[in-house]
Amino acid sequence: MHVNTAISSLSLAEGSTHAHTGAWVASVLRAKIAEGQLLPGAKLSEQALAEAMGVSRNTLREAFAVLDHELIITRIPNRGVFVASPGIEGVKEIYAVRRMLEPAAVLWGPQLNVPALAAVVRDARAALANGDIEAMADANQCFHEELVRAAGSTHLEELMTKVLAQMRLVFHAMSDAPDFHSHYVQLNAGLVELLLAGRREEASETLRGYLDTAEAELLSHLATDD
Repeated sequence: MHVNTAISSLSLAEGSTHAHTGAWVASVLRAKIAEGQLLPGAKLSEQALAEAMGVSRNTLREAFAVLDHELIITRIPNRGVFVASPGIEGVKEIYAVRRMLEPAAVLWGPQLNVPALAAVVRDARAALANGDIEAMADANQCFHEELVRAAGSTHLEELMTKVLAQMRLVFHAMSDAPDFHSHYVQLNAGLVELLLAGRREEASETLRGYLDTAEAELLSHLATDD
């Protein structure tokens, strides 16, 4: 989505109790990035965002400070604020978090919802059949979000939202490698089969290996581009 279109879709009509705060603005922008509506390199206009969201520039700057700390945006002196483009070190950090978080949620999460995971896999397979790379990426994000939701922790869900926002930026770097998403559709389906059979420990170990493979593939691609 073009950055101006994404910005124009922002409003306070949702009526959040946290509206008008830097934390709320950061959460909205983070979600837009996680959903792929704001892409790496997109310039975030202070004036346009403040007007669209009905907040002051000071509030917006508070949000930028939060997102900058999370490595989701980048501030460039005399140029402005841009959606970040994670590099090799960023990918390593993302996967260090994911390897600790997701397999544990699969193994011990008290709220594991296997039917919900299976529904996401069905969506991913439909996207694969249609050759829709963006929809496959969306489904992949939803799948891993649902895995972490199994932990039943609001704090872990918030952490995963941050990680997924960073992952969406990494996925953009793979836009010239359409097969990257397609083979993870089947891997996710395999995890669901293990979970349906009650083999949570095996699913957790399989997921760790899956994340290792994904990280290696991303790092190899980024190294080739450098």
